[in-house]
Amino acid sequence: MARHKHDPKSRRIHRLMDEVYREMFRLEAGRPGAEMGLALALLRAWVAADLRSEHCTDWNWLNVISPLGLKMIEDSLNSGCRL
Repeated sequence: MARHKHDPKSRRIHRLMDEVYREMFRLEAGRPGAEMGLALALLRAWVAADLRSEHCTDWNWLNVISPLGLKMIEDSLNSGCRL
């Protein structure tokens, strides 16, 4: 069954995806607090992910983007730590 873009689940997924990508761009731009913003956006997406549903493939983007987002957070925090 094809998912319609106005389906509430589809809208929710796209809203969370948009939030994660926006936070990634903020982190890339060096905005203060962007590390926390991205971490929270990823956490919200994982909490919302319904990986048991028949449409769990809709959440594949989260499996792909999470390691990259975590690496971005780690690199950003490490670059601010000068000994």
